[in-house]
Amino acid sequence: MADMEDKEKVIPAEEGSVTEEEESDALKKAEEALTELEKKVSARTVALEWLKDILIAFVIAVVVLQFIKPTVVKQRSMEPNFYTNDYLFVSRQSYKLLGGDPERGDVIVFRSDLVTEDGRTKLLIKRVIGLPGDRVEIHDGKVFVNGEAIDDSYTMDQFTVGTMDEITVPEDSLFCMGDNRTVSVDSRSSKVGCVPYDAIMGKVVFRLLPFKNIGVIKNPYKE
Repeated sequence: MADMEDKEKVIPAEEGSVTEEEESDALKKAEEALTELEKKVSARTVALEWLKDILIAFVIAVVVLQFIKPTVVKQRSMEPNFYTNDYLFVSRQSYKLLGGDPERGDVIVFRSDLVTEDGRTKLLIKRVIGLPGDRVEIHDGKVFVNGEAIDDSYTMDQFTVGTMDEITVPEDSLFCMGDNRTVSVDSRSSKVGCVPYDAIMGKVVFRLLPFKNIGVIKNPYKE
């Protein structure tokens, strides 16, 4: 009888030992803590990836804008080749980093002495007609460069109104005109005059909009 009582006696757990239930709870809490930590690390990783992508996009945009300036046509002076709201890309480096010189027929954007209604410097888009040292005059509906009438078949009316006595284009300057000669305010006007090289913002190289006219800008004197 005494032996049976000894066998049924429960042996108490040693001091400091862990029961299976407590061990299970500890493991569960550890797993939950690990899951929470993984979530925080994952969120931080995603945030860092987003930040990296934003920084890369910013750097790319800055670099691109050093070479390309988007611009929107706001005037009728370049019709029929460019219309209001045409979206264009202007190459800032065509005459700088790339080392090229302006050519007759190039379309450029430049800062003028004209001002907008809110007092800002007005940017003009015009076509290069006369190069440094060229003699330019206008009469009988034609533009003459160095004594020869130039092609005007690409212009709005295919002739040029008014007259202008012969001038010689200064060094490092350009004589520029709009393709819509009747309405264009350009180098014929004392308000604009010949365009100095340092006023040129860039050469128009591409049209994005409207999509039906998308493409590289061609020089009519090279076709």
